Amino acid sequence: MIEFRQVTKRYDSDHTALRQVNFGLQRGELAFLTGHSGAGKSTLLKLIMVMERPSAGEVIVGGQVLNTLPRRQVPYIRRHIGVVFQNHQLLFDRTVFDNVAMPLEVMGTPARDIGRRVRAALDKVGLLSKEKMNPMQLSGGEQQRVGIARAVVNKPPVLLADEPTGNLDPELSADIMRLFADFSQVGVTVLIATHDIALINELGRRTLTLDHGRLVPGAGAAGGRHG
Repeated sequence: MIEFRQVTKRYDSDHTALRQVNFGLQRGELAFLTGHSGAGKSTLLKLIMVMERPSAGEVIVGGQVLNTLPRRQVPYIRRHIGVVFQNHQLLFDRTVFDNVAMPLEVMGTPARDIGRRVRAALDKVGLLSKEKMNPMQLSGGEQQRVGIARAVVNKPPVLLADEPTGNLDPELSADIMRLFADFSQVGVTVLIATHDIALINELGRRTLTLDHGRLVPGAGAAGGRHG
């Protein structure tokens, strides 16, 4: 579902963010992406989202080589990739329902389908009863769940998360990770960038570790194939 073949990303002559990175994630696989600050995690996620293009090598998502993707097709690819951010990026002048509905509205989903799909997503994250509330009325963990519901409302085959538990306590973090595991169980490929080594060790999933832009040899072997 996601494949990197000898991927290098240079921003300028002084800064190479990724160096000859190779890995593959299968459909329904959940894996962690970790490494020191500046190791290249954000760059790797941006390449999958087509926010950046590789300097060398190939990035392939769902069988589509992203390097040569025409600009007009980028929005289509992004609709198939859900993204969860550390700071939620919710709109506080809209209800929980409206926040989750946004990707569907952008896609031009018929109004009769939006309500059904938004409520299904909110039900999945345990927030169906709070659809009419403002996100500011929710706890940090609940706000993150709204962000997850928004990321999965259009049922993307790929889900990326960038430090999704960075602002949460260990118990809430474990709850969020269980949600991600649930999505992988139904065939979603999930890649989670995180510094939370304790959480990674607890879940025992495959881990990709970056060190100064290189994938650490043997990274990704631990935990084997799950999901």
